Amino acid sequence: MRVALLTYSTKPRGGVVHTLSLAEALARAGADVTVWSLARGGDEGFFRAVDPRVRLRLVPFAEVAGESVGERILRSISVLARAFDASGYDVVHAQDCISANAVPGCLRTVHHLDTFTTPELAACHERAIVEPVGHVCVSVAVARELEQGWGIRATVIPNGVDAERFAAVSEAEKGLWRGRFGRYLLAVGGIEPRKGTLDLVEAYALARRRAPDLALVVAGGETLFDYRAYRLQVEARAAELGVDLQVLGPVAHAALPGLVAGAAVFGFPSTKEGFGLAAMEALAAGVPVVTRDLPVLREVFGGAAAFGSDPESFAHQITAALEPSAERRAAGTALAAGHSWDAAAAAHLRVYAASAAAAA
Repeated sequence: MRVALLTYSTKPRGGVVHTLSLAEALARAGADVTVWSLARGGDEGFFRAVDPRVRLRLVPFAEVAGESVGERILRSISVLARAFDASGYDVVHAQDCISANAVPGCLRTVHHLDTFTTPELAACHERAIVEPVGHVCVSVAVARELEQGWGIRATVIPNGVDAERFAAVSEAEKGLWRGRFGRYLLAVGGIEPRKGTLDLVEAYALARRRAPDLALVVAGGETLFDYRAYRLQVEARAAELGVDLQVLGPVAHAALPGLVAGAAVFGFPSTKEGFGLAAMEALAAGVPVVTRDLPVLREVFGGAAAFGSDPESFAHQITAALEPSAERRAAGTALAAGHSWDAAAAAHLRVYAASAAAAA
């Protein structure tokens, strides 16, 4: 089966991680897979090496000074649409709003649903839901939102997890990060409203009263959107609270498992998620996870994580997690190990076969 997977970026965002891992698993299963992506800012490849069995088609996408978010979204769609050639593929599968707009009539994975105020983004989001010929969701909760909001029924295929990569981190690798930060609370995904960073800062300030040696580290943050105003808000609140916020930005792929495994607690107070892959990777590493009490995260993590709903409850759970439960840790590592990309690929191939048969 000849499969085209489309994503919007070469950077290490959750949807891009998903795309590459799925592509590699599909190739292992015998599919002929090509990943298409915009290559922003002169990128010549993805953030990590990709299995050579997967073909890569990167479409140059130059930076334009002074371009608004809406203009950049529309240009992204246009550039990818002009470059993409659907001939030669049995299945075209878009992984995000931009690529789904660039190739109408594709299959689409809806990782999570957003609410946008920028007109171009709102229109892009709507078209990327209603125009695809089939839909996949990575959790039941998101599939339920799709059905309730649009009457669309999606196939649910949970993410895989590269659990061994995070479980096999050496003490030396953990020690590099612990030597730099001491005992630390880690968040991955950058500073943005959807990641609940402001609540995390507030919670950390409260937790530090009981754990004054605890540091707060935030990694990642590649995004198409301009969150400078929110970041300034977070930085201002951190300064008011006397919080020394350690912001790492993007972390090299090879270094990320050590950073995650070295953490005392993984903070994941997102306000919207489709699955929570970064938190699942932390569980694979044996790190306790404190996350927001959302239906999707209850579904995905169950009893393997601790849940909060506001800074006070997050702080309570963070300090409790500093003395981790062996039972919860075992549940977390078992949960992560049970999510296989090969199983996800097999489920996708069944969807692809049904879609190709319906189109014949």
